[in-house]
Amino acid sequence: METNEKITVTSPLLPDLGDFNEMLQEIWKSRWITNNGSFHQQLESALVDYLKVPYVSLFTNGTLPLITALQALRITGEVITTPYSFVATTHALWWNGIKPVFVDIDEKTGCIDPNKIEAAITPKTTAIMPVHVYGKPCDVKSIQDIADKYGLKVIYDAAHAFGVEVNGESILNAGDLSTLSFHATKVYNTIEGGAMVMHDAKMKQRIDYLKNFGFAGETEVVAPGINSKMDEIRSAYGLLNLRQVDKAIEARHQVAIRYRQELKDVDGITYWNDMVGVRHNYGYFPIFVDAERYGMTRDDLYFKMQKQGVYGRRYFYPLISEFSTYRSLPSASRENLPVATKMAEEVICLPIHHVLTDQDIDRVLNCIKR
Repeated sequence: METNEKITVTSPLLPDLGDFNEMLQEIWKSRWITNNGSFHQQLESALVDYLKVPYVSLFTNGTLPLITALQALRITGEVITTPYSFVATTHALWWNGIKPVFVDIDEKTGCIDPNKIEAAITPKTTAIMPVHVYGKPCDVKSIQDIADKYGLKVIYDAAHAFGVEVNGESILNAGDLSTLSFHATKVYNTIEGGAMVMHDAKMKQRIDYLKNFGFAGETEVVAPGINSKMDEIRSAYGLLNLRQVDKAIEARHQVAIRYRQELKDVDGITYWNDMVGVRHNYGYFPIFVDAERYGMTRDDLYFKMQKQGVYGRRYFYPLISEFSTYRSLPSASRENLPVATKMAEEVICLPIHHVLTDQDIDRVLNCIKR
């Protein structure tokens, strides 16, 4: 049956309201609502186990761990990064007084192209900040080899990479630090929230100081920190969502399977298959529209879908390098970024989430196949 109900690109994973209310009653009883309370500690520990990482520090959103990672590693000068991401990636650099240097991306993954990194290194380069785009793992070995060769730090923006593994190893263990977003739009959310993954207890302690004004005790401040702690309410919410995230990921997987089956013979529409050995989280399902072969531009299809109540997203469009803050940078020119420019002009991320029905998927597919 036809319906005018909107089909959105994502839908938040919500815990059972009864279970959440029980946890809220505990918080109200304890009267401890923030500052490293019981649920906060439990969630950090649970995420260490789930994500297969040594240490996790929780944050109140996904941008602040990026900003804090740069502070913790004392990054200055220039940082090589990608234009094909959400603006938080480069905003974190800008807020730290660091110049982003854009390099092009790999057409097979959307991630930064390691073959383009060395040419962008200057005496001012101190770090590389790649992004696991759509949760697809970067070529972490090649990136690390370059970083080691030139003495650079590597901070991964892993906002999309919750639970992603390569041959059983968490992708979050790559580089010096990795940051996560637990925003409502993500596979796993704490409403707003985020985290940083680090390799040792000393760095964990430094990060925990930095996210709490630099306090190392009641009267001692050891660094000019900020306030970016996660509260008890969102920590409790996150603990409950952790119990059901695998089921939600499998539901997303089934949507991806259906899209691939139905779109494989549509001329001018391409998509990526799963990478061998990778545990994906199916947070996004991007398709790419070849206007000449498909007979319609990406934007024509995008707005046609909207008229039929199907809300995909041109993610990522425009490129970060085309926003006014960054477009004057020499590395921001389209000539320097041909693959990213093409991808940004062809991409639509289709609706994919755990509550899509077969009828919803039919509606999405009918928009594209007609």
